[in-house]
Amino acid sequence: MDISVTTIKVEESVQRVPSGIPRVAFLADTFHEVNGAARTCRELTAFANRQGYPFFSVRFAQQESFTQQGAFWTMELTRSPISVGVDPDLRFDLTFYRLRERLEQRLREFAPDVIHVIGPGELGILGAIAAWRLHVPLVVSWHTNVHEYAARRLPFAVPGMRRGVQEFVLRQILRLYERGAAVLAPSPELVGLLYGRTGKPAYLMTRGVDSAAFSPQHRRRTDNTFVIGYIGRLMPEKGVRFFARLESYLESAGVREFRIFIAGWGSQERWLRRHLRHAEFEGILDPEALGRAYANMDLFVFPSRTDTFGNVVQEALASSVAALVTNGGGPQTIVEHGVTGLVASNDDELCEYVLRLMRESQERLAMGAAGRERMLGRSWDDVFQKVYQAYRTCLPRGTDAGA
Repeated sequence: MDISVTTIKVEESVQRVPSGIPRVAFLADTFHEVNGAARTCRELTAFANRQGYPFFSVRFAQQESFTQQGAFWTMELTRSPISVGVDPDLRFDLTFYRLRERLEQRLREFAPDVIHVIGPGELGILGAIAAWRLHVPLVVSWHTNVHEYAARRLPFAVPGMRRGVQEFVLRQILRLYERGAAVLAPSPELVGLLYGRTGKPAYLMTRGVDSAAFSPQHRRRTDNTFVIGYIGRLMPEKGVRFFARLESYLESAGVREFRIFIAGWGSQERWLRRHLRHAEFEGILDPEALGRAYANMDLFVFPSRTDTFGNVVQEALASSVAALVTNGGGPQTIVEHGVTGLVASNDDELCEYVLRLMRESQERLAMGAAGRERMLGRSWDDVFQKVYQAYRTCLPRGTDAGA
């Protein structure tokens, strides 16, 4: 079935659903960490709180706590020492099932209309079990291409082996999404994948951007050195070793006055420090410094081919910085080729595009201005109002949500 037709029908049906606000229990396996999924989870929670919606936020933290402020509930749990690392700042608790009874008791007290989980982590699994036991519709959102990450992190694997691992991991992940009354994804490509592989109603859940926090007004640089920027995790799946190739390419082309600004963390940092001569490493930045960092760039380059969306690309564009991305993953759906940046089909083309925009300042500045204009219309509130429309479609007909 054509996804675009399905989406139109869904949007029409949403308007006929009762206008009551559903009581949502949101179980997030990543929340306080520094990554795009955690950022989206924090933004959704803040949106519900701002709106005064009945909302129960469950997440992991350093200390356990429970608070209740009117209809807004928060429960923070801790992982046990018997946890395994899945990223430098994210772990999976092998004893997570010990949390089930306590979590379900709180869920019964809150009485959600919908339980929303973000993937096959500890709370994703417990949320799916609770939804089944409490007879509550389950919504599952897609935030990370875990199957692609798993394949790319395999050492010394041949392409055929990587493809096999990727498909195996994807099948296991989809077992959770098959349990959903609805699924959410950040790009049309992933909406199509989830709809095709699960048969469940699939809705677009894009990402917003704070156009005040990320703005050209934060630019403070006065020197003439050309700054190429990257912000994100320094992990194998992000393709960050590309910057060594880019540096050699620019030097071969006779370019000398440039700097590669890198903010983030991850296992590839040591390798990058050894192989880059023009790089500046800033680690993790606080929100104010982050806004300045984007604004002080001349060009944003994001070599990842596995990102589900690419919040950082939107943040660069909102800062009036043209963005160069690959034709793999979600970032290509953000950049309008030739308008707000350029989309490259391979690393060679990406290098050529960098050199082109370094030399063509008028084109680069026009792309940055167009990117800023596009991002002014992408608010987090608009994103989450549509998510709430998706929640309502999961409710039985005639149900007055939140009653």
